Amino acid sequence: MTSGLRSLRDKSLTYFDEAMEKRGREFDRLFKALNCFAAQVRRVAEEDRHALEEGGLHFNIHALIGGQLSADREHKLYLLYPQGNWVEIGEGTPYQIIGSPAYGKPVLDRTLKHGDSIPFALKVGSLAFDSTRISAADVDFPVDVVVYRKGDFKMTERRLTKDDLKQNADWWQGRLRDSVNQLPATWLDAVFGGKSTSKKPRSKS
Repeated sequence: MTSGLRSLRDKSLTYFDEAMEKRGREFDRLFKALNCFAAQVRRVAEEDRHALEEGGLHFNIHALIGGQLSADREHKLYLLYPQGNWVEIGEGTPYQIIGSPAYGKPVLDRTLKHGDSIPFALKVGSLAFDSTRISAADVDFPVDVVVYRKGDFKMTERRLTKDDLKQNADWWQGRLRDSVNQLPATWLDAVFGGKSTSKKPRSKS
């Protein structure tokens, strides 16, 4: 999964596909394939960075790369930066965001833990996406979901449309408003002069 300039993604992936055709059998560990992709990102940087900067654009590509290869004891997930360096995502990081992080991050921070089930994580992810979609002009459907189970060596993929998640989004919107109405509100007495906050305060002239 990538974010940033699409031209950089397409070119890096094209170079990576070519490298995989030549060297794919060498990759028995995921980090080896990751290093190969990082090399292609650096190659694209050498070719395109100067022209992009002259045009007022930053060299911007981030990638989340996950999976399990034959010599890996378990599945791995890595975050790759535009410079070609990377970090492994582990128990201390139950999620990682690339692209537009600001709007969905609070939902994830408040609810998601490393030990949560995959169905729970997908529910939380759908709510984080909905928050981002509502607030960010450049984020919209479809949503691509990929699930991998340790030792399976196969992935389950599904593309979700706006209609698929409409009931989910409508429920979340309604529940948010109901939750605000149910919030403990004794602290509002100091604002409205000790009057009951269960009723709408009258405006004063």
